[in-house]
Amino acid sequence: MTGTGDGMHRGQPVLTAGSPLDGAQAAMIMVHGRGASARDILLLAQEWRADGVAYLAPQAANSTWYPNRFIAPIATNEPWLSSALATLGDVLQTVADAGIAVDRTVLLGFSQGGCLALEFAARNPQRYGAIIGLSAGLIENGDKTRAYTGTLAGTPVFLGCSDVDFHIALERVERSAEIMAHLGGEVDKRIYRNMGHTVNRDEIEAVELILGRVNAQT
Repeated sequence: MTGTGDGMHRGQPVLTAGSPLDGAQAAMIMVHGRGASARDILLLAQEWRADGVAYLAPQAANSTWYPNRFIAPIATNEPWLSSALATLGDVLQTVADAGIAVDRTVLLGFSQGGCLALEFAARNPQRYGAIIGLSAGLIENGDKTRAYTGTLAGTPVFLGCSDVDFHIALERVERSAEIMAHLGGEVDKRIYRNMGHTVNRDEIEAVELILGRVNAQT
């Protein structure tokens, strides 16, 4: 599968795992971090005992969704950021075209990919299956909070991060949790002592539980 979004990331592959999309009950869009790959993030799917889930992982051009930090002025990350957001929108539409509703579709990302997934959901709020940001925060200017409008309509939002993550300041996670709650998300924020920039077992188990709930929806 190949992405058809605009700009820098156009034509990059979208890797898949799990159930075939045309026969799946739910879907998860998995977004890798800076310097990583779609193949890397798909390895996480092996940790979850979830039947009937299609996993889709778009690949960033040069393994980077945007060049600067997520707290840099947004203009300095353009046009890469807009292209990255368009890529996620394209994958989401592919899932919808296969007959899987948005409320059965989970957005998950780690690090830069988590920032992108959160930003996409905040800019395009609706009732998703869930939104999961692992070691991530919303993409904002360093000196100004973006104005987001609309509603997530009770979408479960999971934010997990270390208290000493050298890429993601704790205050950014706290503010992201506040903004997602303001947008109507049901936020589960978990801060882990001295974890660093990684994913732990508690987060993996939390995601598995979320997938089970999405799959159980009628």
